[in-house]
Amino acid sequence: MDLLRSLPIGLYLEQPVTWLHRIDPRVKLCWLLSFLLAPILASTEFRIILVVLLMLLTLTASIPWRVWRQQSGWLLLLAVFVVIITAIAGDGLVIPSQPRLPANDLVYPQPTDYNYILLDLDLKLFAIEVTRRSLDLGLRVATLIFTVIYSTNLYLLTTAPEEITAGIEDLMAPLKRVKVPVTEIALTLTLSLRFISLVLEEVQNLVRSVQTRAINWKKLGLKRSARVWLIVAQRLLENLLLRADQIASAMTVRGFTSPDRHRVQWHQLRLKWGDWLVLVLLAILWVTRLMWGRQAGP
Repeated sequence: MDLLRSLPIGLYLEQPVTWLHRIDPRVKLCWLLSFLLAPILASTEFRIILVVLLMLLTLTASIPWRVWRQQSGWLLLLAVFVVIITAIAGDGLVIPSQPRLPANDLVYPQPTDYNYILLDLDLKLFAIEVTRRSLDLGLRVATLIFTVIYSTNLYLLTTAPEEITAGIEDLMAPLKRVKVPVTEIALTLTLSLRFISLVLEEVQNLVRSVQTRAINWKKLGLKRSARVWLIVAQRLLENLLLRADQIASAMTVRGFTSPDRHRVQWHQLRLKWGDWLVLVLLAILWVTRLMWGRQAGP
């Protein structure tokens, strides 16, 4: 088991370097915020367009199939299950209805081919009914889940942690005028992102140490098993605090007494012609959203 490589979400893809890697992190952050905000009060059709756009971005970036399968395989399966379960569930409309014509009058044919109930199956054990509202609700929920999770994951997949913190610090630079500690926030974010790998490494080492002892959990019982895992959790906390203290001591020895001293600029943020092109496409996306992608009124 290798937690540092087996986790399907939140990993940074170092190779191959795609065109998404070369885009300025500030531009990618604007796109990420757009993917998170655009589905709000948007129509179902526009949400489906966002999902298709995310898939096209993945395909055009030539991300390896093994990575793409890890990143979106389970998420696609979850979205499909959400659509199916929500579609066959009740649509939630509790509206009292009454016939518009007397019972003894002639029943006139439907002037249009509109049907509120799309699928009605009466099986022996249960009945399945899919209405327009339940199907629309399923598509809206599934596309929202996929867009929010996958857009964030794609951003983390193609953006290094140092680039993320540098982009956030540059975008938050105007807040320095109102005495917001932007540099301290950026440094804390950088350290926290780097500390995640240390946490995974400690968890992996402790799990391996438990596995090598070949503990018979059935003989231990529930109470003793819980006691063993409490000891493991205590050891994990001690190791993490020790790692944090070592990092703090190393930074102090090297002169990092404050965020503004001995700063190392990992990335030079400069907008290129490709970044401007992506910003233009982002503006087109928002124009489309505001003009044609709004949700219809009730």
